[in-house]
Parts: sequence; structure tokens; C-alpha cells
Amino acid sequence: MTGTYAHAAGFYSGDRPRIVTSRFEHADSYSLERYLATGGYQGLRKALARPATDVHDEVKKATVLGRGGAGFPAGTKWGLTPEGVFPRYLVVNGDESEPGTYKDRLLMERDPHQLIEGCVIACYAAGLSQCFLYIRGEMAHAQERVAAALNEAYAAGYVGKNILGSKFSVDVVLHWGAGAYVVGEETALIESLEGNRGMPRLKPPFFPAAIGLYGKPTIVNNVETLSNLPWILTNGAEAYTAIGTATSPGTRMVAVSGHVKRPGVYEIINGTTTFRDLIYGDDFCQGIRNGNELKAFVPGGGSAPWFTPDQLDIPFEGPQAGAAGSMLGSGAIMVMDHTTDIPAAALTLTRFYAHESCGKCTPCREGGTWLERILRRVVDGKGTDADLQQLIEVGTSICPGDFPHASSTRLGLAAVPFPYKMTTICFVGPSAYTPVHSALTLFPEEFEARVTKRTHIPVTAVGVGE
Repeated sequence: MTGTYAHAAGFYSGDRPRIVTSRFEHADSYSLERYLATGGYQGLRKALARPATDVHDEVKKATVLGRGGAGFPAGTKWGLTPEGVFPRYLVVNGDESEPGTYKDRLLMERDPHQLIEGCVIACYAAGLSQCFLYIRGEMAHAQERVAAALNEAYAAGYVGKNILGSKFSVDVVLHWGAGAYVVGEETALIESLEGNRGMPRLKPPFFPAAIGLYGKPTIVNNVETLSNLPWILTNGAEAYTAIGTATSPGTRMVAVSGHVKRPGVYEIINGTTTFRDLIYGDDFCQGIRNGNELKAFVPGGGSAPWFTPDQLDIPFEGPQAGAAGSMLGSGAIMVMDHTTDIPAAALTLTRFYAHESCGKCTPCREGGTWLERILRRVVDGKGTDADLQQLIEVGTSICPGDFPHASSTRLGLAAVPFPYKMTTICFVGPSAYTPVHSALTLFPEEFEARVTKRTHIPVTAVGVGE
């Protein structure tokens, strides 16, 4: 990787602390030689020199929040497995498929040894017997890099039997997915690993920590979550919690796409960096492209409710984003400027989720398809006022809501309470309605104009890499 490319992608500009992207500036960042030269596997050495319970406690003290969307503390999750039940497994969720999200792919491509070291530390600390590293099917480059790194790690004694001369042994199995969005949900991922069709399981009664892969206790962690562990074991929980805020310590990776001057992935200080900093800061995206005005932005991946310019000063912190009616999700921000065709942007996202429904839940299977069909009719200038009402009826059959929204009372639109009320097992169904609801709530006039004027406005998709 050249310095120019890395700077354009936002990897290491500015003086911010870098916990998981510190090696991205090196062209050979993925190699074992570079990893060892920059302190690699020192965290594992320190972990193996301590009792496993001490390592577990260290991660709990660091309050490493899950980076896959839910934000549940990793150390706390590890403690949910039932005592005395073995074997127990670690499943790494590398099936990154949320629209706008591409941070985990870069971690696997640019620093696979960091992920592998994090996996081994987690297995040691939580008493896990085997690790299954599940990577999305379309990420061929990431798969190749992780596979090569695994071979290097096995040969050097960092994975396998009696790691680094200790009595601890663990295997890491690489599994390639087939490319289904729903497999990003942890129980659907487990189903896929077992050789079944990727469909979510009902929970409760059984959560993966109690009954997961092959019916055994299973911890499912995100790629970025585990990539934090080598730094924490090397530098300590106190150094980690000194960064960020008390409720959101450390750093996190954020992928920004859409109508900004410099899209890319940025490692930011957790809890204090605002959306304004990210979109307009010189170290980050440097403002809206072509001098245009910001119209709206999606703060946490395609399934997150949208924000508007008056919410730019909200910090990138889960509780504050939740209080404002959205979520940080997978750490992806999609920016839309004033030229954006809002109904068409909503259609782009709704079409994705409708296509990715696994079909298990009727409201998602049928509702997502009908949302796409009706919204397509509206975007094509062939819709009616009845179609807008139908969008609401179909959407609320997936996400029941009964709180009137002041900006959209003339459409009879009800706000979707967040976290969602759902009639489906997982979030794919609500995700199909979220962009429709956000667009109708925030920009009702664009829908009303479309159905009354009967004019055809070409679709302009807002997506990754635009």
C-alpha cells in the first residue's frame, strides 16, 4: 500500500491513537515478518503467562464493546457460557455484509495476524476448545490473506498444539461463506457453519452462549472486536479505557461512503468524535463533494434510521445515537447531499433487504418484496396516494409502531420505536422498512410530489463507493 493510497483512504491521517490500524501504512502489513517487527504476538505471550481467569478479567475491565452492531461487552459475553460444559467454541463473524460497511474486510486483508492473535487470546481467556473463522464468500482477497496468515501462524507455533511452549492448544478453522446477508446474524451464521441453510434461530429459549454450534456453548465475536485484544493484553485495560469515554472506551473503525470529498475507513476515538467531525473534519472526509449541502446521512449501516444535518453534533456513541432514534450498528455512515433523490435512495436500500430475506418469516419474505414493488412504482412516477398508505401498512406489519411523528402527520405515518418492535426473528425484515420509514418521515414532500405530479425521475442509487 502506498502512502498516498493509505492517506486517501483515511487510515492514518492526524494524531489519533491507532489500536487496530497501526500497521496499515506498511505495504507488507499482512505478513508475519512485519507483524512480529511491530510487536505482534506479544499480547498472546503475556496472556499465556497469566491464568486464563486473569486474562478474562482484563478484557472485562477494558469494556470492549462488540463492533458487529449490538455493542455488547465482549468480556461479559464470554462469561455467559455455562460452567463445566465442554467443548465450547469461538465463532468469528467475518460475514460483513451490511450496506456501507467495509472495515472488517480491510482488517482481514491488511492485518490478518492481529485477528488470529485475538482469536487465540479469546479462546484461552474464555476456555474455548476451537475457533471457526467465518469469512463472507465475496471477500476472496480477505480469505486468501487470512489463509496464508493461518499457515504462517501454525508453522511458527502461534496456533495449534502447545502454543509458544505452553500447555494450551487450539485450532483455528477457516470457513468461507456463500454470500448471504442474513448469515451476519449470529444464529444464522451457526446454521451455515453446521451445513444448513442460513436461517436465524429463535431466541430465547436458547442463546448461542448456552446452546450454539453443534449444540454446544458458543461465543460469537466480530472481527474488529477480537482485533482489539492483542493491544489490550500488551498495554493493559487501563491504557485502553483512558481512550474514549467511560461508556465507550477505546477506538473504533468507521466506514464513510457517499457524497463526501474523501470517503474511506477511519479509526476514531470512541464516544467523543461527532458526526460533524467525521463528515467535515480535515483529518476525515473534508466536507461534502462539489461544495454541495448535506441533506441526510445514515449513521450506522443501511439498516439504521436516518439522521439530518441538525444531528451532526451527536457523538459517535451508542447510547446517544439510540436516544436520538437511531443506532451506530456496524460503524458505517452513508452521506447524501442535496441532489439526492430521496425516494430512489430508499428504494436502493429496501431492494437489497428484500432480496436478502431468507424467507423464514412471512412478514419479511412477503413484506420486503411488497415494499420494493410499491416503492418502485412511486419512484417511476406511477404511484398514487394509496401507495404511500400501503407502504405504511406493509411496513408496520413488520415493525409495529403507534407513536405519531410531527413531521409526517399528513401522511398518517407512525414512528417506528427504536429498538424495533418486530414481527420477525431477526432484523432483516425491519431493515427493509427502515429506509422507507426514514425517507417518508423526514422528506414526505418528495413522495407527495412524486405521486401527484406523475413525473418520472431517474433512479440515482446512493451506495458504497459512490
